[in-house]
Amino acid sequence: MKKLETIQEVMNFINENHLVFLYISQENCSVCHALRPKLIELLKKYPKIELREVEADKVKELAAEYLIFSAPTLLFFVAGKEYFREGKFVQFKKLEAAIAQIYSFEDRAQMQVPKQ
Repeated sequence: MKKLETIQEVMNFINENHLVFLYISQENCSVCHALRPKLIELLKKYPKIELREVEADKVKELAAEYLIFSAPTLLFFVAGKEYFREGKFVQFKKLEAAIAQIYSFEDRAQMQVPKQ
């Protein structure tokens, strides 16, 4: 998983991609390391979602900008707006349901756009 290393990279990534998933971790966080492969595996089902990791202890401004109080924190953005947030004890069924809902909505919306 690619990492973003500055707050500007994070903001640009969110604003330049339609479906964005940020995985906020910390270097010495065992829960963070355990969740990472599960998240990567889950998002393989949703190839239009761009995934990046940010280490909160290295990008200090992240906490203030996105109100991150613990790690891991998972943030899902749609068109630059936060759609879903999950922290610490991630419920993967709830997470997958939220992703599936917005993903299917996005697919339907794209099918309805008239071609020019």
